[in-house]
Amino acid sequence: MPGEDVVAADVEKQLAAPMPWIGMYVAAASLICTSAMAADTFRGFRSKKHWFPSKYFTLNATTLTLLAVSMKLPLDLTTRMYAATDRLAKVSSLALMSTAIANFMTSLGTMDDREMLMNVTALAILVVTVIVNVCVQIIQMRQFLNGRKMVVEEIIAVVVMLVSLVMMASSAVMVLATKRYLKTKYHEMLQMAASDKQIENLTFDKLRLMIQKYWVMAETSNPQFVIARSVTCTTSGILSLIVALVLLQVEIRIVMEYNILHQSISNYAWSTKLILFAQTVGVAVGTIAPASRWFIAINNFRSRNESGTSIRSAFTVECYWTQKMVDWRQGSLSFRIRHIKSRKFLHDLRGLFLKLCIYFQHTIVSSSKLVLLVSVCVTAPAIACLNYVRSLTRQKRISHSVSSRDHEVDIRGYVMLLEGEVELPKETLESICKEVDEVIRKGKKQKSENLLKLLEKSRSFNGVTEFDSHEIPGLNSRELPYCWSLPVATLTSVALAFPNVRKHKSKLLLNSVTEGLRLMKIIDKALDKKGRLANVRTAADVVWVGVELYHKWQDKDLRETSLKGKNAEEILQQLRDKAEKTVIEFRRDARDCLMRNPLNWPTKVIAANSMYRIATTVLLNRSDTTDEELFEQLSVTIADILAACLTNLGHVITMKCHRNAIEEREKSVRKAALLLGKTEEIIALLQQRELPVSAPDQAASIEEWRALVSQEFSSKTNIEIGVSESREEHADVKSEG
Repeated sequence: MPGEDVVAADVEKQLAAPMPWIGMYVAAASLICTSAMAADTFRGFRSKKHWFPSKYFTLNATTLTLLAVSMKLPLDLTTRMYAATDRLAKVSSLALMSTAIANFMTSLGTMDDREMLMNVTALAILVVTVIVNVCVQIIQMRQFLNGRKMVVEEIIAVVVMLVSLVMMASSAVMVLATKRYLKTKYHEMLQMAASDKQIENLTFDKLRLMIQKYWVMAETSNPQFVIARSVTCTTSGILSLIVALVLLQVEIRIVMEYNILHQSISNYAWSTKLILFAQTVGVAVGTIAPASRWFIAINNFRSRNESGTSIRSAFTVECYWTQKMVDWRQGSLSFRIRHIKSRKFLHDLRGLFLKLCIYFQHTIVSSSKLVLLVSVCVTAPAIACLNYVRSLTRQKRISHSVSSRDHEVDIRGYVMLLEGEVELPKETLESICKEVDEVIRKGKKQKSENLLKLLEKSRSFNGVTEFDSHEIPGLNSRELPYCWSLPVATLTSVALAFPNVRKHKSKLLLNSVTEGLRLMKIIDKALDKKGRLANVRTAADVVWVGVELYHKWQDKDLRETSLKGKNAEEILQQLRDKAEKTVIEFRRDARDCLMRNPLNWPTKVIAANSMYRIATTVLLNRSDTTDEELFEQLSVTIADILAACLTNLGHVITMKCHRNAIEEREKSVRKAALLLGKTEEIIALLQQRELPVSAPDQAASIEEWRALVSQEFSSKTNIEIGVSESREEHADVKSEG
């Protein structure tokens, strides 16, 4: 009826009204994906990692949701989209999905087994849904295909998307096996790298070379780098390049045939152009990383060919590609079935399925290697010319750099390669080694000038044993141990509260200790492997936050104390009394049995216990000195503790290089290189000092250090007493004679 038709038309019009804003949402999601891929590309160029590791655009729930929103046009089966711009936007959406899969590839290396399974399955569901929707449209509209100008490009984009998904799944299976292989190989090479390590004599140059070894091992065993070197990732790069070229040619063709700026007649209206622009930029940006991996793989393959490797060996499918499926096939069922025949049937059925998967995996890897070989043959003239031009500008610098490094240490011996992999090109190895030096140089720019001035005041390590006297009765039956940073934070709080001290001296001490505590926190955390002193370390941090930012020790204003105090002795008594009261009140009110162990005390009480003992010690040892002289004495004590703590730097840097988790190695070694650069002058300064213990690792904690120094002091005292007594006896005998 006419009335009903009018109502239906009005309803349809109302429903179509918000469609342009939905299109804006799709364009925004596409731009976010584009920005993430651009960030990874920029980061790769900046760090000179031309295999472009994934950091921002990784396979996870967020990016999959954004991609699902970006696929709104291919998934829309009801909206009429017959104009050139509308059809072109659908092709660009399919191209964006293929490009995204290629960029996702390396992020598989950052996942554990379960996370990888869940994410790859979710991606497969999304891709299959898109493919099914596109196929439905093509099949249902087959009688009108003569009028569709871009059906061939749609089919190509769908096929590329499906093949890219297959490459992703193939790489995921490979990663599961290679992680275990790389972990085992890393432990073997770790022994080789540490064979000549001397913890007690680690100079700056030795530490730099050690970091260089571990850096190469961590970088080349990075699962993302391993995936980037794989043939499936190379094929994915080729597919990404093909789909980008297909999109480019169809856009050029449509622009020449139609005015695409006026060819959008769907309900998405003007937003279609925004979607097309955002996704075209996304495809262009996203193609850079996969295409670069493909280009590097071609160079590596040509190097392998020049080194005399046979074509037959180049097509060998290494065992790690199928190792995980072989393990699954040989293993038992994960669920229990009592009926023996049923269990046997399921086991055989699973074995048959996995056998087919293994055969399919062999086919994928062999096909990928064939594609790589064809790529090498096709691009050989252009690549040869480009390499020749590059060699003219870089050969002299590369040969000089590599030869100088080879003279120092054979870095190539620490490269982690999989079975059948060719050696990394010199340019790649040089880039890895240069990155180490660059991080160390970056650390040198952050050196601690004020801390060095404070350390120069230290002439011995006496302050380590003298800051807390054993003669002081404890406030608890079990004595609370120190970490390195707590006595420094407490002593500085005391020193900054002294009146009659020049302001610039207090400010210099504050800045020096701030720089020192940053390093002490790193050392404390690294050496406290079991986290036994976690509360003590937190207490030191809380104390220093109050001192540095608010000039307060707990709720006592140090500036006000300094201004109102008559002398240092009175201030020390006030701080000691306040600390003693805090500890006693806590012990009186504590009911939890955990509080019997002082390591479980609240940070405020731990800090108060430290203040009580240190303030009492300073009062006991104080002679007739001025406030400024006492301030200088405390500064020397602080410098002694800092110097003793920082003798552990070489040991801590070494520990940071020995990270077992494959995902954390590179980050940890980078921190070690940065720390080495920051502390170069400190290490050189402390190496001129004679340590009271044979090796820093024998007295890593301050409590161990104090115990060993006390033992050595007692031994020396006994020897001196013995020598004195023998001299007296000799003198008596001589006088009698």
